Amino acid sequence: MEAFSSRNLAMQAEKKILSRMASKSMANMFIDDTSSEILDELYRISKEYTQNRTESQKVIKNLIKVAVKISVLYRNNRFSPEELGLAEEFKRKLHQGAMTAISFHEVEFTFEKAVLAELLRDCRDLLLRLVEKHLTPKSHGRIRHVFDHFADTELLAKLYSPGEPYQPRLKKICEGMNRLIDEGKL
Repeated sequence: MEAFSSRNLAMQAEKKILSRMASKSMANMFIDDTSSEILDELYRISKEYTQNRTESQKVIKNLIKVAVKISVLYRNNRFSPEELGLAEEFKRKLHQGAMTAISFHEVEFTFEKAVLAELLRDCRDLLLRLVEKHLTPKSHGRIRHVFDHFADTELLAKLYSPGEPYQPRLKKICEGMNRLIDEGKL
């Protein structure tokens, strides 16, 4: 097993961003254990699908960087009231996407790749609108990279196909998302 850890990547990103802010203890506020487990499974799925370790690491690294940057913006009250409305809309859409993904996993023969891909693209577009004035074009590219990667209908079709190697990973992701939903984090 290779030594990839989304927690380590998150810490690297957090250190870079938080180097001028308070203390290291702030770093642990961004990615909890459940989220870290989900990110690790997303990495493994991406790696299995693309057969490219470097690309898969880049996708997860981009996801972590964007999440940390948005968290920093939010915690420092950088969003206008209109942008906070967009943030709420994004959270609702992300919640809807998580519930849909879980439902597709739990109820056989309900999976529709176009539905899940569209939800992911909607999330991407809302997030891009939210950070339009706050993040660089490079960060916008990271957002597109992450959402476009996981909205790939071929990847989604393989992910929801029965058996190895995807089903056990999808099960862990859905269990993690259920925990985050129960905790009110997703």
